[in-house]
Amino acid sequence: MSNLRTPLSQVKGLGSAKEGTSHFWLQRLTAIGLIPLLLWITFAVARLPSMSQADIQAWLANPLSAILMILFLIAAFWHAKLGLQVVIEDYVSDHSVRTVAIIAVTLISFALAVVGVFSVLHIAFTG
Repeated sequence: MSNLRTPLSQVKGLGSAKEGTSHFWLQRLTAIGLIPLLLWITFAVARLPSMSQADIQAWLANPLSAILMILFLIAAFWHAKLGLQVVIEDYVSDHSVRTVAIIAVTLISFALAVVGVFSVLHIAFTG
């Protein structure tokens, strides 16, 4: 059987970390999930009588709207986090800066998703 590794990888002993495939598929799955959610939010907001605070509150008070909005927020922030992580991994060469940037993107994405979900739930339950 032929050896498919490059001479440099044989010397360094470095191979695939076996993590890129799952990251790739998660990003594709969140993108696929965002397509119907984005279509829904676009048409739902376009059908509102006005963009007043009362109309938006009444719209989010509907359980289906609140659930779909929460799904949209989770998928959007997860997708954004995955995409930003790839950009950081590709373009930041310093390992410590790259690690700090990925941690920061992860924490900020999580915090914004939590704030968004809390806001939707607050509007849905207090009307």
